[in-house]
Amino acid sequence: MLFNSYDFLVFFTVVLTLYHLLPSKFRWFMVLIASLYFYMSWKWQYIFIMFFPATIDFFVAKGLEKTADIKRKKLLLSISLITNLGLLFYFKYYNFFIDSINSSVSLFGSSFSLPLANILLPIGISFYTFQSISYTVEVYYGRQKAVQNFFRFSLFVSYFPQLVAGPINRPQVLLPQLSNMKPLASENIIVGLRLMLWGLFKKVAIADRLAYFVNIVYNDPDSYHGLSVVIATIFFAFQIYCDFSGYSDMAIGVAKTMGVDLVKNFRTPYFSKSIKEFWSRWHISLSTWFRDYVYIPLGGNRVSTSRWALNLFITFMVSGVWHGASWNFVIWGAIHGLLNALEALNSKTHFIRFSLPPLLANIWTFTIVCFAWIFFRANNLHDSFLLINNMFSFDYSFLKEMKGLSGVNLYNLAVGFPLIILLLLLEKSQEFNWAQNLFYSSKPLRYACYISLIVLIAFFGVLVEQSSFIYFQF
Repeated sequence: MLFNSYDFLVFFTVVLTLYHLLPSKFRWFMVLIASLYFYMSWKWQYIFIMFFPATIDFFVAKGLEKTADIKRKKLLLSISLITNLGLLFYFKYYNFFIDSINSSVSLFGSSFSLPLANILLPIGISFYTFQSISYTVEVYYGRQKAVQNFFRFSLFVSYFPQLVAGPINRPQVLLPQLSNMKPLASENIIVGLRLMLWGLFKKVAIADRLAYFVNIVYNDPDSYHGLSVVIATIFFAFQIYCDFSGYSDMAIGVAKTMGVDLVKNFRTPYFSKSIKEFWSRWHISLSTWFRDYVYIPLGGNRVSTSRWALNLFITFMVSGVWHGASWNFVIWGAIHGLLNALEALNSKTHFIRFSLPPLLANIWTFTIVCFAWIFFRANNLHDSFLLINNMFSFDYSFLKEMKGLSGVNLYNLAVGFPLIILLLLLEKSQEFNWAQNLFYSSKPLRYACYISLIVLIAFFGVLVEQSSFIYFQF
């Protein structure tokens, strides 16, 4: 059930109505039932895959709280990590691992090959697995009390607004709110619906519109060169941003209508002036998860400078692999890991003794991020290098390549940049307090903005096809 579907609109209306009508002590249980229904609407068998590690984590956490024996605590935590990461490995990486072994063996002329498994990746497994791991780790370190009610813990794992693509919330943030669900309040509903509207605009009017040209170029890399590849790559940068941040806005908005505050996941990342800053603004809940549970346990920055750089590189490599079972994601993670490591080394040794003006630093960072996106979006490694090679081929005419497009796709290309500029202007204006104050103090202006967004969605939104969200595949 997609946020941008009519099914979800009906589902959300029913949940909100029941939430309002039920006595407060039954609200959390109704939301749990709604969350399970939401998840089972994709494939009902997924529920067993989600509850198997959740059940283990529930009892592991209770065991962790009862014992002070460090060996026993480590054993219990290991059970949780092996179960969660083992399932994640099987469903997400088993075939990639076997295929890599078979390819390596074939290089030596052997015809031996291990069989691949027929595995269907459960939707959202990477997100709810990380959320569940954070719970047991926090209980292990004594920063979180173990939940005594299994069904309340199940709600923490399966809470439907953020179940399939985050934001990944820490138990200290989410559990207290789910344990004490507030009555509906008009101010929360207004803020929540406004976020949902903004997220819907980014998803259907920008991301889905840009996707048309991106798909044309990236699914046929032999036929496109130079400017065509550059434009498609810039479009993809904004497609994935509007797709994922649009989803996050809608998730945060849905939760907000019920008085639950989820963590912010994006903060205008394309205004960053360095790769380090980019990752403090992009997919914040995942970045901080890797910071707290991978980077810091490796030693963080409390080590030698070279080891610090290595820790950063390893963390981003792991982040790349988390995104998908493909060498493309490995390279994408390695690019960001290398750049973060170089920035860290430069901050200590100053081997580059000049700094770019803010605007040029912004353009440089965006260019590097776009280059890395090529590996993220291309269908395979061969296509990635072909697109990079074609990007620097200037013997081809952009206009001739565009002549092959239909009128509809030329329209999608033509409106792409105006939509991106509109997005940047709107997001940049949110950083200025005067714009915020004007928006909140002037009711006519506020309603004019709402109506404008609805008109833009109606005019530019891809409403006839309900496209899935890119991050659902992770």
